[in-house]
Amino acid sequence: MTSPFFGWFEIIRLGLIQACLGAVVVVTTSTLNRIMVVELALPALLPGFLVAWHYAVQIVRPRMGYGADKGRRSTPWMMGGMMVLGVGGVLAAVSTVWMATSPSAGIGLAVFSFSLIGLGVSACGTSLLTLMAKKVPSGRRAQAATTVWLMMIMGFALTAGMVGKLIDPYSPEILLKVSAGLSVVTTLLTALCLWRLEKPGDDLVPAKQASPADFKKTFIEVWSEPKARTFTIFVFLSMLAYSAQDLILEPFAGAVHGMSPGKTTQLSGWHHMGVLMGMLCVAGASSRWVAGRLGSVHAWMLGGCIFSALATVGLSASAMEMLPYPWPLKANVVFLGVANGAFSIAAIATMMSLAGEGGPGREGTRMGLWGAAQALAFGLGGLVGTGASDLAHALLGDTRLAYLAVFAFQSLMFLASALVAFRMRPLGVPTIKTTVDNSILWKGRTAL
Repeated sequence: MTSPFFGWFEIIRLGLIQACLGAVVVVTTSTLNRIMVVELALPALLPGFLVAWHYAVQIVRPRMGYGADKGRRSTPWMMGGMMVLGVGGVLAAVSTVWMATSPSAGIGLAVFSFSLIGLGVSACGTSLLTLMAKKVPSGRRAQAATTVWLMMIMGFALTAGMVGKLIDPYSPEILLKVSAGLSVVTTLLTALCLWRLEKPGDDLVPAKQASPADFKKTFIEVWSEPKARTFTIFVFLSMLAYSAQDLILEPFAGAVHGMSPGKTTQLSGWHHMGVLMGMLCVAGASSRWVAGRLGSVHAWMLGGCIFSALATVGLSASAMEMLPYPWPLKANVVFLGVANGAFSIAAIATMMSLAGEGGPGREGTRMGLWGAAQALAFGLGGLVGTGASDLAHALLGDTRLAYLAVFAFQSLMFLASALVAFRMRPLGVPTIKTTVDNSILWKGRTAL
């Protein structure tokens, strides 16, 4: 009899799909960004708007998740989303090339292209998380989330390196060929990974619940659930605080600490390394050998937010003049990354656990709600971080004080996230501890 739960082989297949998704997105948000600003000498506001727009489009995630719920199978939505994403990626490259000769037409096509990218990410990403929530046993959710996200990060790194080599020296023709080739490869790899991933009879939703009420009614019912609503607020606040630092950390290191562009890039790399360490810590704490002795999902999520707040307080302190000793900025940034990685993976594991509560058949709608909150937070985060920095500089007239004020505000957002996370404890957020039943269940699974 086929097991209703996924083993490591299926989890890795999902990780490959997430890597494919990230591979297309990273080219559109970084490589095309560079070409628009440097080669085409266009305002940096343009790619910034396009990236923010692709996040704004992801407000449709709840509707995408509802579609997966109604159809009960996630694979058609994942495959369709990847195909739409691939088309959007190719058109984004075409629009960038077109901007060189016809800026208005190119920008118009770029807006349409990034709309497709947002829709594709929404359909594929939401359905992937929904499938994980349905198919991954509770005792392995943190480890599964870490595996999938690490593979996505690897997809970022490998794609950025390969595309960087293939388009150098740059020419419009090479860009179009590389973009088209990437979309074809990621679409085919996604189709291969999805082959028989959802087998006949695997559906965990009873047939009588396969067609829930209309989307509006379902969404209102999901929003009325205390757990879902509280966790939505947590996702928005924590991701807003997390993303606000992305666009100001390197300028801060250069303006306040006098670091060169190369040094600030290395500093950003140390932050990402810290995030990786934090993710691995949560994954290790969720293993059956540790069996919850290092804390629950809730404890890691709460602690990650609190320590993220402390780390940003440290960045504020580093902006102060007349310190008695040089501030350990690198250690501070690594500490921030570890805290960020810990709370983010714990939040994803919690997300997968909460998605199935409140009754089956609505996992996708819940995942879509939280995905939309995350997308809006990331879209606003860059604007909030850079806008608050500019506003503080205009009001205070001092670079150090401006960054100090922004990091202090970011600390408050992390503390607000911790407060919301603390309020979730009485709502029954599951612990990371692997039960005896889950341990027995997983002994028969496919091992990595």
